[in-house]
Amino acid sequence: MLPTPKKFFLTAASAEGNSPLTAFDKALLSGRIGNINLIRVSSILPPGAKLCNDLVIPPGSLVPTAYGYIISEEPGQLIAAAVGVGFSKDDFGVIMEHSCVGSREQAHEEIEKMIREAFVNRGMELKEMEIAATEHRVQKVGCALAAVPMWY
Repeated sequence: MLPTPKKFFLTAASAEGNSPLTAFDKALLSGRIGNINLIRVSSILPPGAKLCNDLVIPPGSLVPTAYGYIISEEPGQLIAAAVGVGFSKDDFGVIMEHSCVGSREQAHEEIEKMIREAFVNRGMELKEMEIAATEHRVQKVGCALAAVPMWY
């Protein structure tokens, strides 16, 4: 069993590559999470987890991460990804991720709506939220990625 993460940060990054996988890899690198092993998790931030924007995770670590991404091979297409964390006063938080064909602003707005709905669904009071978003105009193969890696 994994311990419960105590720290996290939000990241959103975009990149161009020669293939879908290299575009994704370059977006991960741009987002400071390219040298770790992501363990995809659903969208709950543990109680007491602290935002740590300067968090450095050791290379090769197995890292619980909520993330969303989009890859496009359509030149000229605008793609976007966003991630957000909604914080409650005394309890756990909720993470939402979204990717789309569209702008950074559209992805940001969608995340805000999703966080508000998630709190209503849980009957919890939303104290505040943090959102990170990115967009990318595809040249050959593009990727937009947003993630919340969590660490111990």
